[in-house]
Amino acid sequence: MSVINCSCSCKCSCAIGAIITAIIVGVLAAFFQITAAITVTAAFLWVLLGIAVVYLAALVVASALARRAEYSNCRCAALNALLVGILGTILFAVVLLGFGVVATSVVSAILVGLLLGFFALTIEASACYVKTLADCGE
Repeated sequence: MSVINCSCSCKCSCAIGAIITAIIVGVLAAFFQITAAITVTAAFLWVLLGIAVVYLAALVVASALARRAEYSNCRCAALNALLVGILGTILFAVVLLGFGVVATSVVSAILVGLLLGFFALTIEASACYVKTLADCGE
């Protein structure tokens, strides 16, 4: 199921908006990291990793408990965006914990931008998923 291609009443603007917001946050985070306006510590990386793992565990439990017959394309799009955000956050937090972060390194800036972009996608897509579960429409 594609995040962008869906045909439902809510038009999936929520999932697309989450992706666009995540891209903007990622680019800004990379810029701020390369200019040393923000610093990323190991404690911050552990917190993001913990949040992402808890989100994933909660999502697995909620999906196992809520077995409904009716699924809409909007729910699937929001769930896909949420899973991509969670798994991307976990991946880049582990990579940055393994290699470390250098304040003015281009590679570190790209990795921090990706990490914070995926984390922003997790937050935005979780709000989108809750909205689609509640059938809020627009």
